[in-house]
Amino acid sequence: MKKMDYQNVKGTQDYLPAQEVVRRNIRRTLEDTFMLYGCKPLETPILNYTELMASKYAGGAEILKEIYTLTDRGERDLALRYDLTIPFAKVIAMNPQLSMPFKRYEIGKVFRDGPIKAGRFREFTQCDVDVVGIESQSAEAELMVMTIDAFNKLNIEMLIQFNNRKLLAGLLQYFKVPQLKINSVILILDKMEKIDQVTLLKELEEQNLSPSTIELIKQFLNANPTITYFEKYREENELIKQGYEELIELQDYLQVLNVGESCVFNPFLARGLEIYTGSIYELFLKDGAIKSSIGGGGRYDNAIGGLIGSEEKF
Repeated sequence: MKKMDYQNVKGTQDYLPAQEVVRRNIRRTLEDTFMLYGCKPLETPILNYTELMASKYAGGAEILKEIYTLTDRGERDLALRYDLTIPFAKVIAMNPQLSMPFKRYEIGKVFRDGPIKAGRFREFTQCDVDVVGIESQSAEAELMVMTIDAFNKLNIEMLIQFNNRKLLAGLLQYFKVPQLKINSVILILDKMEKIDQVTLLKELEEQNLSPSTIELIKQFLNANPTITYFEKYREENELIKQGYEELIELQDYLQVLNVGESCVFNPFLARGLEIYTGSIYELFLKDGAIKSSIGGGGRYDNAIGGLIGSEEKF
């Protein structure tokens, strides 16, 4: 009888008791903090219809490459969830009786059939906190304060970088980037701190942008722009105007809440998923022990409305 070669599926791992005790202590600390801020627990299914996970209101073309798909005995097309956001948007769409604003947290397994590298697996635990029903930037500010509070309880000093997708999209419109290529260009700009400028500009040229557009983007990259940089473009483009006003509002909240020193503006931050429509942010360790972000999020006003066939913002 041949001995079975026991091994985990590539991109998955076991957590032995010593590791799992630490993980559960972290989880309890996070959950206690979330509940202090009025967030309620929620659990959504790991299995979803492929149509939901591949919706145009979901993660976008990049994430679709990493979806695990399968069929059941009834030959229905199913998919494992790749994040907790779209399943949550589905819950809001299915339950119109929920009173607003609604705050929820969920911690659960998600799956992505993507490349494996340090800190990136194919089965991993995601922690989400979402707020629905608040139009102002107070929602983002509260989530940032809550995040800082949670990490302080874990004795971890962290920094939040923030931006607004409307600023980038509006600026690229003003620079005459074709509408169909704006998301692709935004994803390239998001690599600003990961690759050198020569490589970045080469990727932009591969998008077949006009030389004048590439020159304008290059000037933007070299301008070291602050929030006030965008003020001169406010009257040139409606998206820039909206993004600028939202950023100023967010910044005011952060100053009043005394977390301004832990939250810094990054004009090149874009986040990978196309779902984001406004403010976005990523979390980094202050000591730089881990170079990549350790968390992130943003506003996705169109997802829930899109799922229920409404233009209403959530």
